[in-house]
Amino acid sequence: MTAIITVAPTGPIATKADNPGLPTQPEEIAAAVKDGYEAGAAIAHLHLRDEHDRPTADLGIARRTMDLIAERCPILIQLSTGVGRSVPFEEREALVELRPRMATLNPCSMSFADGEFRNPPHAVRRLALRMRELGVKPELEIYDTGHLDACLRLLDEGLLAEPLQFSIVLGVRGGMAATPQNLMTMVDRLPEGAVWQVIAIGRANLQLTTIGLALGGNARAGLEDSLYLRKGELAPGNEPLVRRAVRAAHALDRSVADIDQTAARLGLNAA
Repeated sequence: MTAIITVAPTGPIATKADNPGLPTQPEEIAAAVKDGYEAGAAIAHLHLRDEHDRPTADLGIARRTMDLIAERCPILIQLSTGVGRSVPFEEREALVELRPRMATLNPCSMSFADGEFRNPPHAVRRLALRMRELGVKPELEIYDTGHLDACLRLLDEGLLAEPLQFSIVLGVRGGMAATPQNLMTMVDRLPEGAVWQVIAIGRANLQLTTIGLALGGNARAGLEDSLYLRKGELAPGNEPLVRRAVRAAHALDRSVADIDQTAARLGLNAA
């Protein structure tokens, strides 16, 4: 089976002080996404920043970023409704009104590093329903075993449609540690037919990405998840990280999915 590669160029936490190659403004993000697409990514997972590089759910900035990307390449857009811990849920959920092909759906509140990531149950259900109405495919970000159970309840309630698309996030303080054992636990519990990728934060990124690919999962790469290309060497941008994920897939005799293959496998609505 082909491997779907996602480029995650920015994220909500790192700054240019952490890595000067981090893209934060719409033009920078669009250029990084184009590079990721040319390296093999079929999906762009987007976080947005304001003019001061702070996380934002501003619809104008989101629309401009999406338009700039569309001018440069046909990559599939996945907007993060996670945005940042300081951004209210009501602002975050409004991003789906722009009708990206995909958007994240975080099913649970949790401790997140030194803060709190709030996703109240009633608001999550409201967002899931609205995404279904708009035809926006949820990317279900699960940080612990109970998050998977919450997603399955949403499926039972008719708020999600199969195939379910999961991102298993490991290594965030407050969630599951980034270990092969925890990855196996989560993969073993996924429903039949689910499409999934592992997102390992920090030093375990390459190891767990490769294990995930070997298990039949997909891969996400970019400065959101790892600021380093190898120990002690900052990644000069997103493209080398995407190319590294592509090489890992090829080393396992897996080809990389193109746009049409990705859209069909995820059951995306027509653009």
